[in-house]
Amino acid sequence: MQNTKSYSWWSREQRPYTFAEKVADSIVHLLGLIGAAAAGSILLTLATTQTAPDAVPALSVYVGTLLAVLGISFAYNLWPVSPVKKWLARFDQAAIFLFIAGTYTPFLAVIGGTPVGMAMTTFVWGASLIGVALKLIIPERFGRLAIALYLAIGWSGVLVFQSLAQTLPETTLWLLLAGGVTYSLGIIFHLWEKLKFQNALWHVFVVGGASLHLWAVIDCMVIHRL
Repeated sequence: MQNTKSYSWWSREQRPYTFAEKVADSIVHLLGLIGAAAAGSILLTLATTQTAPDAVPALSVYVGTLLAVLGISFAYNLWPVSPVKKWLARFDQAAIFLFIAGTYTPFLAVIGGTPVGMAMTTFVWGASLIGVALKLIIPERFGRLAIALYLAIGWSGVLVFQSLAQTLPETTLWLLLAGGVTYSLGIIFHLWEKLKFQNALWHVFVVGGASLHLWAVIDCMVIHRL
């Protein structure tokens, strides 16, 4: 029998998931992917043709990282324990860093011409790329410290809150805050591995947070520019 400790950092399973748990997790991922693909396509189409053609590069980065993180997560979480899953784990955890930076990109683009905006963009992408490198090269030594870094980068927007508040619509700010809180609460289930359906519940919060942030982007780049 394979030693659980030898692959615990990448399997994230203290116990084998039941068939029902895997089905539930698959449904959550599929709904997230379908919704992200549909809403992302609408966002890019409207931004390109009507509301924000200048922001299309930033929006493309955002939508691309959103689909990547959901797609890689789907593949990793549903793949059986094997050498392939071990590699998927690296990409799954690295993609989270890219997604955090990608989510910030459309909003930082709005204040991108300012010293604050440029400094924040440099910090977010710099820290995220360092996280990507660590997860790809030495993931077994990074461990759950990555969660703290995810949260630190994710909530670093409070450092430029005043600049964002002066530029972004109020509803966009509330949606951003709600998404951040949703992600943060979901970490409880991510760590609560002995709870039945914990992985599916964690991904419900992930999809929920991503949906709120996607709506924030649409609110900022489309709705308030029509």
